[in-house]
Amino acid sequence: MRRPRRAVVTVLEAATRLACAVLLASAPAIAAQDESAEEPEKTTITIRALDGMETVGAKGQERTVLRGAVQIVVDGTIIRADRVELFGEDHDIVLCQGAVQVIEEDENIEIGSEHLLFDRERSVLRIQGSALLIDRDNEVVVKGGFMEYHQDTGEATVQIGVRILKPDLVSRSEFARYRRDENTVDLSGMPVVTYQGDEYRAMRIFIDLDRETVRMEGEIQGTITVS
Repeated sequence: MRRPRRAVVTVLEAATRLACAVLLASAPAIAAQDESAEEPEKTTITIRALDGMETVGAKGQERTVLRGAVQIVVDGTIIRADRVELFGEDHDIVLCQGAVQVIEEDENIEIGSEHLLFDRERSVLRIQGSALLIDRDNEVVVKGGFMEYHQDTGEATVQIGVRILKPDLVSRSEFARYRRDENTVDLSGMPVVTYQGDEYRAMRIFIDLDRETVRMEGEIQGTITVS
């Protein structure tokens, strides 16, 4: 009666050992797969500078300075300036000064200014000093003293001496919100709009550039030209 029992125990032990061996052999492969799956995508930044580069790599103080006809290409965006500083371990903050030009070829947009801060993590550009946005697809030019442009939504918030220009339309105000995906403009702060020869003044003016409609709120003044 004892011999069969020993035989059963031996078979169970062998099966257990085999199962353990298989798990141990496959563990490195599984771990490697997990590590590969967790590895984040890396972004390549192409840089060019005529007058030199300085880099600080200390932890928490990462900074790269480029000088002289600088051009960098990152996240599909081309940036040119006299001086560019990259901050952070992943260069998430890009600070540009002097003759700044930003080109988004996929969106057919060009941005110009004297100072620009590009927050890559939030996809936001903050533009100061003669801010200019040219939207060639919608045939719209936006100017102002300060502009914040969100790449994800295509929305630009503009302040200080705002001008929005389009064939048959000229507007000025102290504040404007241009939504390029919807092709609409919201104006406030003493807005004045000259549209197809007519002039409008109101507290707030809303323009749908695709539908060619103008809506006004508050006290309204205007001049309509009749043929």
